[in-house]
Amino acid sequence: MPAKPKPQAAGTTNITAPGKADPASGSASPERGGTENPAITAAIPSPPPAAARTAASEAAGDPIHPIAEAPAAPVEPVEETVPEPVDLPEAAGTTADSRVESGTAAVEAEMPPPPSQAEVPGENLPESPHAPEWSPPVAAEMPESRPEVGPQPAQQPHIQHRPALFVVHITPELAPVAKVGGLADVVFGLGRELEIRGNHVEIILPKYDCMRYDQIWGLQRTFDDLWVPWYGGAIHCSVYFGFVHGRKCFFIEPHSQDNFFNRGAVYGFHDDILRFAFFSRAAMEFLWKSGKHPDVIHCHDWQTALVPVYLYEIYQPMGMRHPRVCFTIHNFKHQGVTGAQVLHASGLNRPEYYFHYDRLRDNHNPHAINLMKGGIVYANFVTTVSPRYAMEAKDQGQAFGLEPTLHIHHMKYGGVVNGIDYDVWNPETDPHIPVHFNVDTIEGKYADKKALRDRLLLADNEKPIVSFVGRLDPQKGIELIRHALFYTLGQSGQFVLLGSSPDGAINGYFWGLKRQFNDNPDCHLEIGYNEELAHLVYAGSDMIVVPSRFEPCGLTQLIAMRYGTIPVVREIGGLADTVIDKDFSHRPLHERNGYVFRDYDERGLESALGRAIACYYQYPDHFRELMKNAMRYDYSWNHPGQDYLNIYDYIREK
Repeated sequence: MPAKPKPQAAGTTNITAPGKADPASGSASPERGGTENPAITAAIPSPPPAAARTAASEAAGDPIHPIAEAPAAPVEPVEETVPEPVDLPEAAGTTADSRVESGTAAVEAEMPPPPSQAEVPGENLPESPHAPEWSPPVAAEMPESRPEVGPQPAQQPHIQHRPALFVVHITPELAPVAKVGGLADVVFGLGRELEIRGNHVEIILPKYDCMRYDQIWGLQRTFDDLWVPWYGGAIHCSVYFGFVHGRKCFFIEPHSQDNFFNRGAVYGFHDDILRFAFFSRAAMEFLWKSGKHPDVIHCHDWQTALVPVYLYEIYQPMGMRHPRVCFTIHNFKHQGVTGAQVLHASGLNRPEYYFHYDRLRDNHNPHAINLMKGGIVYANFVTTVSPRYAMEAKDQGQAFGLEPTLHIHHMKYGGVVNGIDYDVWNPETDPHIPVHFNVDTIEGKYADKKALRDRLLLADNEKPIVSFVGRLDPQKGIELIRHALFYTLGQSGQFVLLGSSPDGAINGYFWGLKRQFNDNPDCHLEIGYNEELAHLVYAGSDMIVVPSRFEPCGLTQLIAMRYGTIPVVREIGGLADTVIDKDFSHRPLHERNGYVFRDYDERGLESALGRAIACYYQYPDHFRELMKNAMRYDYSWNHPGQDYLNIYDYIREK
């Protein structure tokens, strides 16, 4: 059977943006250059005299002569007629220019340009696309090929070369040194892809005491005199440089009694908004003091949403006019809503100015500012992590109050599906699985399935393994995760869970389930997160459930498909962009890669998970082809990387 064409990953939507919008008016600011539409003028030559004579001759019934009458010549006259297309070979005619250049023209008078299609009746013109519209008289036999003209430079095909960009990511997370969620993987994967494409990429993040320093190579202090304005004074900071798996990274360490980043965790403190407002100001101050003027500053989520505000309100007036800002929202649920204190602390000392509705004032609380809203208003372009989530946030109430702001700035708003790092998640080279495989050697997956059972002490039988990998958060649909466990066991399946929750009550509930099923040979719950075990779960499972309430993009289903594990997902956000239902889709069969349900309830989950388990038992050949379809998809950073470069190229001209 011939190989099926490889489906392409989802692209972007609404990738258009105006210039830097004035926060108060929404108009393009002069600092950003605004978009202009210069008038386009075209010189239209007057019709040649021959055309007028041709029309007059036609009206009088005379034969049509497409060129001016030539003076008498001592050679035998040649009848001037318009050749029929069937009698005219492709190379039979030459233009007046060619004869003038070669010196073989028999007509000494200046030749007028040929008449246009509109000037000569269609029935007298040849219809062949290869034949010239007119043929001038010749006095001698025409050469078979065009004579050589004087030396000219060889024509090269036009290849558009885009210049390399200098891109700086300002982020609170970076895999694998400071990872809490998918944001860390996105920054690392996108940074790597941009570098592969020849761009210069640097990443700035806080120097947490809880980082994995074993993943940083060559860490050394590189800037030791950074004073960051804060509360009318300044905080002294040191900046360290090191490589994180090849990525160039700067780590900012403040020397302050506030102890911003030496707390044993990345998030979870009462002053998180102040901590990251300071980090954003420190990152901008570092760029300014070190003389770095990137083409694009790419910031992420509410933690760095003040970066475009600082740039536009503080650093542009000081002369930092070159950078443009792309702001990516990974989750609208967390927005950084706070009071005026952060304005006084960070040097944005005009509360009445920033509390304007068109700037930072929260859409629902007139006494609060919203950092994420500020990022949307001030950035040159705003992206979310999938086109479907971008639409749901703006039009279906999933922006948690920011819908009016998104509508105002919809011209600079769109979605780009995340990718995954195919060097990390690759069943052909993964060091954490015992047997490597690909779409042509998928039998190796069954050896990994046995290895997973052996590690988790599950029964070795013919049942399918259904798994969940991820954070146990209400967003992820913990009620349906629990129901999937019981439903799978009731449908003669095995269930594996790997994850934990920042909420102690949720963790406690799943610990209770773990004790309940501790002796069940078809169930294992691993409360916590283990990166090495996650690779084996992805490789050894037959299906993976992602029943999210809302899902900006989701990396779980993308990783699962890479390993031939069939995703069972809710039709929401990035899940809807990436998973095509096997039974109820209009897409070709070779593009279908999973099971989808719409309603967030137990019945909806059962409708998809039940079909998946039934296909596994009743139509194993179909299930195997579905596995191969999933593996053929390309959800690497290849396509998203190009999408972001398109955005960068667009905004840097504004």
